[in-house]
Amino acid sequence: MNEFSKYSFRCNLTLGDIYLQVVIWLGVIFASLASALALMSQPIYSFAAVGLIVVVSLPFLLFAFVTTLFNHIEISPIESKVAKNLNVKPSAPVTKLTHAL
Repeated sequence: MNEFSKYSFRCNLTLGDIYLQVVIWLGVIFASLASALALMSQPIYSFAAVGLIVVVSLPFLLFAFVTTLFNHIEISPIESKVAKNLNVKPSAPVTKLTHAL
């Protein structure tokens, strides 16, 4: 578990990064409600249209949001001075292994 304490995990995602995705999702919701009102004379078709639009568009929205989130996560090693202040032992130096062929 000490291996993870040597790294700093930061997320610099802001509302401006996902603002367009939220606006598009609201547009999809309003379009599905408009189609439901247009088909209100047949309630089964109205309900099916809203369900189909939301179910089909939701995976695309989630994919866009998750990829945006992953693109804004920073993982950086903690410097040894900071690690000492956090009582983290520095890792052993990496040595190169050479193989004789």
